[in-house]
Amino acid sequence: MSHRVAEPGSQIWFLMIDDLDREIIKHLQTDGRMTYSQLGAEVGLSDAAARQRVNRLTNQGVIDIVAVTDPKKLGLGVQALLGIRVTDDVRKVAIDLEALSDTVYIVMTAGRFDLIVEVVCRDTDGFVELTSSIRSMPGIDTVELMPYLGITKQTYDWGVG
Repeated sequence: MSHRVAEPGSQIWFLMIDDLDREIIKHLQTDGRMTYSQLGAEVGLSDAAARQRVNRLTNQGVIDIVAVTDPKKLGLGVQALLGIRVTDDVRKVAIDLEALSDTVYIVMTAGRFDLIVEVVCRDTDGFVELTSSIRSMPGIDTVELMPYLGITKQTYDWGVG
């Protein structure tokens, strides 16, 4: 199956992943530290073939293998979503927001907000400072704050098509 992938400023290109790639991704979503020999045994490949597949998926940007942390256990006590409306080019504002170290996720949307931004801050003072800074950025119209009171579900094993 072909998936169309486009990144801002890049040409559109087509990426091919097959059912075996999907199976590899499912296993890595469950255990990203799985060895190539374990992965190969699960999907019917040699260690080398499993490694080649994972490297190709990584190099093509289909997957990233990372350590997922609990921000609170790292001393980052405030998490929030910000709904942002802009008056300028949304892509330019998104790039400006990327430069802020406390922004961890930025999405351009076509709904009530132009951008949804997830932030993680050490404490309330840091959160107030960050949001004040964002509100005064060029191109920002309004910012709606949605601080997290708790996370009831967080998964990384969404479907792989």
